[in-house]
Amino acid sequence: MNRDEVLDILGKTGAILNGHFILSSGLHSDKYIQCALTLQYPKYSAWLARAIADKFRTEMITVVLSPAVGAIVLGQEVAKAVGARAIFTEREEGKMTLRRGFSLTKNDRVLIVEDVLTTGSTVNELINLVRENEGRLIGVAAIVDRATEKLEFKDRFEYLVKIPIKNYSEDKCPLCKEGVPAVKLGSRGLK
Repeated sequence: MNRDEVLDILGKTGAILNGHFILSSGLHSDKYIQCALTLQYPKYSAWLARAIADKFRTEMITVVLSPAVGAIVLGQEVAKAVGARAIFTEREEGKMTLRRGFSLTKNDRVLIVEDVLTTGSTVNELINLVRENEGRLIGVAAIVDRATEKLEFKDRFEYLVKIPIKNYSEDKCPLCKEGVPAVKLGSRGLK
């Protein structure tokens, strides 16, 4: 699956939104990538997941780890495509944790899967969680890398499409200065 095909799927499912948004990171933006609008269609979920899985086909992944809520569906589909377990993290007292009986062991070969990356802070929490649980991190994958600067992970990082979108701190946001109302759609402010 190439960049244009991914953009076409995101476009036809209405996943690229324009407006004034507060991202999960707290940054502001005039664009938002709402992959849930794409992942609601099993056909597209499966296509995108297979494209991610193909990048790690030879890595013998045993666990796909995703953060709740947005990446759970994608993680499940990637796990199906590579023949692995699918587990997810949840925030508990502000920290990403494994709950519901999920666990990792030193024998696990883990792929972290996220739908959209902006700053990479959630993924870094998951990377630390994998290491704390002695799992072997094979890599990180996402549908969209929307960062304007290169995300720095020590481990392999693959994405299907790069859509650099400017972000602003609240005090430097031009939309705030214009009085445009902001909406928070991310996992820390679902709407």
